Amino acid sequence: MRLSIKTHSQTEMIDVTALVQQQVTDSDMTDGLCMAFVPHTTAAVTINESADPDVSRDILMVLNKIVPWKEAYRHMEGNSPAHLKTTIIGSSETIAVERGRLVLGTWQGIFFCEFDGPRTRKLDIRLIRA
Repeated sequence: MRLSIKTHSQTEMIDVTALVQQQVTDSDMTDGLCMAFVPHTTAAVTINESADPDVSRDILMVLNKIVPWKEAYRHMEGNSPAHLKTTIIGSSETIAVERGRLVLGTWQGIFFCEFDGPRTRKLDIRLIRA
C-alpha cells in the first residue's frame, strides 16, 4: 500500500499514526508486522511521542542545529542537510500488530519527517501476517 503525504514546510514532522492504523484495519490483519518505508532520500519515518507537539518541534530544532542549512556542502542540488537528516532518522520502522492494532506505547506515534519540502511524498506500508 502506498500513502500520499502532502508536506507544507521545508522541515516538518507529520503524525501519520492514524493513516497507518487505517491500513492495518482495512486489511483485516489481526496479528503480524507493519513496515513503514519512505522511498525518498530527503524524508524519513520515526516513532516518538505524539501527545505533546512540542516534542517534534524540539526534535526538528535540534536536527537543524546539528545539520545547518548553510555549510560548505558539495552536493550541487543544495539539499545536503536533508540527506544527512534522513540518514540520522532513518527510512523505515517496523511495528508489531496485535488484535488488529499497532503495538505502540501510550505516548508513541509514527511520524513522517520532511526535510526538503514542501512536496507530495510517498509512504509505503507493508503488512506481514503472523
